[in-house]
Amino acid sequence: MSQLNQNNQINQYPLDYYLHLLYAITLYPDAEGGYVAEIKDLPGCLTQGETLTETIDNINEARELWLETAYEANDLIPLPSHEIN
Repeated sequence: MSQLNQNNQINQYPLDYYLHLLYAITLYPDAEGGYVAEIKDLPGCLTQGETLTETIDNINEARELWLETAYEANDLIPLPSHEIN
């Protein structure tokens, strides 16, 4: 169960902190062409693109939107799994 801080927020850091965390990205080719990218630490954060560059740009945008939406909704934002001790 998550605990709220003094301001009734689950997340204890400002949004900017979460936006600068480095989450692992999984890339794989799409069977129909192009690529798919996913951030497994952020459930549902995935995208696709025709080129690797487009796919990376898309997943970075999806990550930012995922984090902003979760933060504004006061949902728990998981830390990158490689940073959890």
